[in-house]
Amino acid sequence: MSDPFPAIAEASAVGEIADIFADIRATVGVRVVNLVWRHLATLEGALPWAWGAVKPLYVDGLVDAAATAFRADMEVPRLGPLSGPEPASVDAVLASYDHSNTINLLALGALVAWLRGEAGGGAVPPRGPRLKAPDVVLPALLSEADVAPETWALVRRLNRFGDMAQPLILASMYRHLAHVPAFLQRMEAVLITVQADGSLDRAIAANRTTAQEAAKRLAQAISVERPPSAAEIEASVAAFIDHAIGKMATIGRAIRVARGAPL
Repeated sequence: MSDPFPAIAEASAVGEIADIFADIRATVGVRVVNLVWRHLATLEGALPWAWGAVKPLYVDGLVDAAATAFRADMEVPRLGPLSGPEPASVDAVLASYDHSNTINLLALGALVAWLRGEAGGGAVPPRGPRLKAPDVVLPALLSEADVAPETWALVRRLNRFGDMAQPLILASMYRHLAHVPAFLQRMEAVLITVQADGSLDRAIAANRTTAQEAAKRLAQAISVERPPSAAEIEASVAAFIDHAIGKMATIGRAIRVARGAPL
């Protein structure tokens, strides 16, 4: 898969970019910076503007309240059982991405809605208590050179679930889980079933629609000046919302539920 979204690795970030990455980790409460932010760091002036636009949504608890309501209404496809002993790192990855994908889907969706002039659709969601992010250490983000060819092929196959036509972005969650190929194989087996009966795609589409409406309401709380690179920022962020984050918010939640986490 060619990568149309170059990114700055966290370890390579310096200066203002490194400072913003650290602020994202501290504010969102995650150990790793999502690929969308690392990609925006490659665009002139995009990362400082975009993070400045949505940071108040996190700080004020607006996106947390929206995420709580969103999760209560989520459509979660029923997977076969995935419970059973796995390395602790498996559940650490799943918990971290389950939290961050939901939060990012709404906050970044609000940014896209604001850029498109689509803010509105009801009252701004109330402030809520901050959702505590899982305090976990994640395994390394593996690349093709780090794993056996058959494991990388499995990662690529998994990435097509929920985005079958032509996935634009390789979801990072699968790369974090590539150190446990046996678990990836179990995931593939249960996802094949819900992909075949259509319930996975229906759930992703329904949750994406719900998130878009919530994001439009959240967008009313964004107060910034439009940047010169607005069109480029919109296109980049929208691609993540429509592809990797848009599908993985549902897939990650379904996998955690199959592992025994409460709905």
